[in-house]
Amino acid sequence: IENTTRSYRGSAPELPAARVRGTFLDFFRKEHGHLLVPSSPVRPRGDPSLLFVNAGMNQFKPILLGTADPRSEMASYRRVTNSQKCVRAGGKHNDLEDVGRDLTHHTFFEMLGNWSFGDYFKEEACRMAWSLLTEHYGIPADRLYVSYFAGDAASGLPADEETRQIWLDIGVPPRRLLPFGLKENFWEMGDSGPCGPCTEIHYDHIGGRDAATLVNTDSPDVVEIWNLVFMQYNREVDQSLLLLPQFSVDTGMGLERLVNILQGKRSNYDTDLFTPLLHAIHQISRVRPYSGRTGAADVGKVDMAYRVVADHIRTLSVCIADGIHPGMSGAELVLRRILRRAVRFCVEVLQTPQGALASLVPTVIGSAVNFPFFLHEHNKVIINPFSSKSSNSFKTLMSVCVTASASVAWSLHRDLGFPLDLVDLMLEERGVQVDRQENGSGLTLMLDVLSLAELQRLGVPHTDDGLKYQYRLEQGRYVFPACHATVLALYDGQTLVSEVSGGQCCGVILDQTCFYSEQGGQSHDQGLTLVSQDVVYSVEEVVLAGGYVIHQVTAADSLKTGDQVQLHLDQVHRLSCMVKHTATHILNFALRKVLGSSVQQRGSHVAADRLRFDFSVKGSLSVSQLQQVERCVNDIISANQIVHSQVLPLQRARSIRGLRTVDEVYPDPVRLVSVGVPVSELLDNQTDTQTSVELCCGTHLLQTGAIEDLVIVSERQQVKGISRIIAVTGQEATRVSIIKSLSTVSVSSNPAGLWNEIRDNKNRAETSFKSNFFSVSIFNLSVSVLYFDVRVVLRLERWGRFCCRKWTLCQSGCQTPPPPVLTLPNVLPRRSESSLM
Repeated sequence: IENTTRSYRGSAPELPAARVRGTFLDFFRKEHGHLLVPSSPVRPRGDPSLLFVNAGMNQFKPILLGTADPRSEMASYRRVTNSQKCVRAGGKHNDLEDVGRDLTHHTFFEMLGNWSFGDYFKEEACRMAWSLLTEHYGIPADRLYVSYFAGDAASGLPADEETRQIWLDIGVPPRRLLPFGLKENFWEMGDSGPCGPCTEIHYDHIGGRDAATLVNTDSPDVVEIWNLVFMQYNREVDQSLLLLPQFSVDTGMGLERLVNILQGKRSNYDTDLFTPLLHAIHQISRVRPYSGRTGAADVGKVDMAYRVVADHIRTLSVCIADGIHPGMSGAELVLRRILRRAVRFCVEVLQTPQGALASLVPTVIGSAVNFPFFLHEHNKVIINPFSSKSSNSFKTLMSVCVTASASVAWSLHRDLGFPLDLVDLMLEERGVQVDRQENGSGLTLMLDVLSLAELQRLGVPHTDDGLKYQYRLEQGRYVFPACHATVLALYDGQTLVSEVSGGQCCGVILDQTCFYSEQGGQSHDQGLTLVSQDVVYSVEEVVLAGGYVIHQVTAADSLKTGDQVQLHLDQVHRLSCMVKHTATHILNFALRKVLGSSVQQRGSHVAADRLRFDFSVKGSLSVSQLQQVERCVNDIISANQIVHSQVLPLQRARSIRGLRTVDEVYPDPVRLVSVGVPVSELLDNQTDTQTSVELCCGTHLLQTGAIEDLVIVSERQQVKGISRIIAVTGQEATRVSIIKSLSTVSVSSNPAGLWNEIRDNKNRAETSFKSNFFSVSIFNLSVSVLYFDVRVVLRLERWGRFCCRKWTLCQSGCQTPPPPVLTLPNVLPRRSESSLM
């Protein structure tokens, strides 16, 4: 498609992305007195509503909300400009599912913006925007259309005639000046807070026609390029609108789309922001070059794979450089999902060798002019997570049927760590449909945005779940009182209902609950809901959404709003989770004590049968170090220290020396858990505290002695610099200790005697703990490995191929692998832990 002016039509070398960005920033900084503020990290600070920074205004929220410290530099901002790193994957703004399908969506992008905080307003903002686009970038004015707010009678909002008149004065013809409603041209930060009308500038790729009817229709030919928001109102809690004492301007323009226009392309992927990456991908693939096809024309989804990998490697590089690593919760889980999706397309479609993603990182970093975010300083850090090991898990998905049951999809999520939405997306991309008619066990009912809004509209109060902490010790036993509650709402998976019939799976929302919802790495509670003496529901899942705790049950009989119920915890399950959670805190402290303060938590999971702890560490851990960690933990357990907890204002909690936090946003106020030291002493102490002190919403023991014992079952590196520990406590720990006691036995001295010893220990352990399925399973697994070693020795001795020296079993079961010449049937393979990625 020919463009109408040379300055705007120029090829990539004439107008590279770096120059496009520089022109924008220089225009506002040098010509209009704006302060250039660096991009914030993509991990938002102090904003629990976001997983990632997804707009340029995120870091300036304290100014807009009036919460900026008057003594801070931010409080002095009046005119500001920057290029902000943004990630839209997960949460309200989620472009992950669209990436690769079309030519415009990205999970990572740059947002160019300018802001005014109590300085200029509508007229100057509009005039600067028009000048930059038409005079400095040379975009033809007849390709541009402008929308403004048409007003909304139901909300009592008048049309923004002031902005309309400004555009007319600038010279925009009335036929290209279009009114739109609340959805398109009124911006709100949230349910309450600053808001106001906005005006958007749209661009027609074709030109020479009247394209007014294509504005705001999702047409690929007419696209929005710049949004100017005029914050002049404050939305009150009662939904009324009041004028703000200080007006502000917030504008945003995507760099990728702007470069697309200025380089005369129809696809963001054809610009110099992506072409080096696409070329590098082709160099390591076994498929044709990228050709820009979409939909049915993209046979085999080859071009889609190119776009997915190119987009995702940019996102991963920027996030990892900013300290977000693939993990098991929150932003880390989303990044894990992105990494797995990229690896799957590499392996399955592009047919790249293992480690392909890692080989692309230098190309991303090498595009320094396109990423002014100092990626080169984090070269090794970025490459580490792109382990070739991550591709192995995707073999599971290479052979699937045309229709997969819901339980199969859940199994991929539960057992292999695939996020459910990624499972759906991956199956869909392979032409596989998930049979949602099947009530797959473990599929959680989650309230959607509309249902949450409906609950709020109906005035349903948030669930009071404070009773989950109301338990006590009586004569050495934990007592968990039952909870009486009222059914406030029912959710059938699609909408709120007033009644459900027997056999129907539903989510129950109560006025209060004693059940713990899955969060903070701790598994949800299990138990029973009694509607009457004869009607009992098993609580299958407990999740938290928007302040509402949803108890998932399958109704044994009809259930309706207003019913009175009793909640009874599965006390064994709850206590087991409490044991593991408190043990996890102590383990975190012990690791720092033994390995140093550089150890940082990267993720954890607390279940009834075991705990998992991921942490950053330099180098591998020795057996001696792990033994020191175990001793430190068990010393605290043996001391039967009191576990203190108290709710504090977040700022006061952060003042405690030695407090350990993970890289996430905490609520205010926040719950603090301290082992062995009262919270009041921590607040008065001015030196680093030599104990476990963490911010935590989980349920904990009241004294450490109930843990009994902790044994580390395994420790291994997930990626370079990130290790994972699996540990068990109590009876499970005793079981593992029996296995570990075999580590000093020399096979060569008496292999037949060792065989008998293993058999005797196996029988003794199974008799002692036969009620604990997990312990028996893990013991049988370890015993099978020991049997394997003994079989090897006996077979080799019998064949005369091995001269027995001192072959000693190590803690994991086998120090030296068997020679490759042996083929031993019926040997149980060693089970590997799930990868961090």
